Amino acid sequence: MHEDEIHLSDEVARQLIGGRFPEWSQEPTRRIASSGTVNTIFRIGEGFAARFPLRPADPTSTRQVLEEGALASAEFIRCSPFPAPVPIAIGRPGLGYPLPWSVQTWLPGTIAMDADSSASAECARQLAALITALRQADTGGRKFSGFGRGGDLRDHDEWVETCIRKSATMFGARQLEEMWNYFRALPRTSPDVMTHGDLTPLNVLVDRGRLVGVLDCGGFGPADPALDVIAGWHLLADGPRAVFRAELQCDDLEWERSKAWAFQQALGAVWYYVGSNLNMHTMGHRTISRIIASR
Repeated sequence: MHEDEIHLSDEVARQLIGGRFPEWSQEPTRRIASSGTVNTIFRIGEGFAARFPLRPADPTSTRQVLEEGALASAEFIRCSPFPAPVPIAIGRPGLGYPLPWSVQTWLPGTIAMDADSSASAECARQLAALITALRQADTGGRKFSGFGRGGDLRDHDEWVETCIRKSATMFGARQLEEMWNYFRALPRTSPDVMTHGDLTPLNVLVDRGRLVGVLDCGGFGPADPALDVIAGWHLLADGPRAVFRAELQCDDLEWERSKAWAFQQALGAVWYYVGSNLNMHTMGHRTISRIIASR
């Protein structure tokens, strides 16, 4: 997926896991086919998963990110009405693999990308219940960190301009430019609330149209309340999305800003993952199409 992606063989992963956890050395350890873009994932037995970062980075900074992510995940678990993976430990670099890595519990369920729940009103209500519960968590005086999505839409102008240029043949540059010019001008009036920050079909586990778990919770933190509302655009068809909005009681501004954040994320996924990550590309294309249809 990435030009600078770190190669990690199955054997090296098994040795690193066995060295850190000798008690697991006889457990079956297998690479998981994943649409994730940040980690290579190995399942350890039935109960655990090791996550090895894919992109080169400074080892000290990576360890700090993993430690902060573990703390954020633990906080998410305390606030969420739905299960999430529990952080277990952080492993050290070795055997040619250059970065720290992490272990967490394995959470059963099927990602929403593989078990489409877009027509489920029950899933829509559960997503709204999740977001409502997270919003009720105390920010502790914290504010948006300034990294990634969740702050000022205009901070993403350069990235969106690149995405528009790369995606012009799929949707038409003028239409995309008009949409972003509208989105970036939407005012921000609500204070930060606690958010998951990445509620996509790859991070939501479902079973028979019901929400059963949430993945990748290490970004739990304060941000624009509209950020988690992207779930409605990424995960739901028109009817359930209306149920989702009613449950959350989104006003027009919050609803439009949720479109803006979903647009910013999906537009990058459409072109960047062509030929390398079908699920991400499909998610991006579908979300942009839904937003266009809602105009």
